[in-house]
Amino acid sequence: MQDTPGVTRDRIYAETNWRGREFTLIDTGGIEPESEDIILSQMREQANLAISMANVIIFLTDIRQGITAADREIAIMLKKSKKPIVLVCNKADNFDKDRQDAYEFYNLGLGDPYPISASNALGIGDVLDKIYESFPEKDENEDDKTITKVAVIRKTKCRKIIFN
Repeated sequence: MQDTPGVTRDRIYAETNWRGREFTLIDTGGIEPESEDIILSQMREQANLAISMANVIIFLTDIRQGITAADREIAIMLKKSKKPIVLVCNKADNFDKDRQDAYEFYNLGLGDPYPISASNALGIGDVLDKIYESFPEKDENEDDKTITKVAVIRKTKCRKIIFN
């Protein structure tokens, strides 16, 4: 994952695990729903491919910005996928105060918002636990090579560093 905005234009894959379950994290360059820019439309296509591949989706928002029009459009798009969505509100650096700001995100209709501070590593375990709860049941006949995929979807300008 990159800390520099605009670097992730293609999907980036990272193998990881939580509580004994392996999964692939698919990072995307983000979505700019209304843009006709060629690079941004290609990034949107990459995000759509990640959504279609994923078993679980992380929708990463910026708690400092509050809900934006782009957040609303992305939420509608993600609901259409009919996949489990974990709503994450990054930049909750003043964790006690910012947790209150997360309540606004219930208006997206995606369930409980999970405030995190990626830069201070606060709230990450709660997000991982929620992702874990959303993993498909492991079938005993399932091949051990079958790995759950988790897509990170966000606006293009929503900086992130969640999993290193």
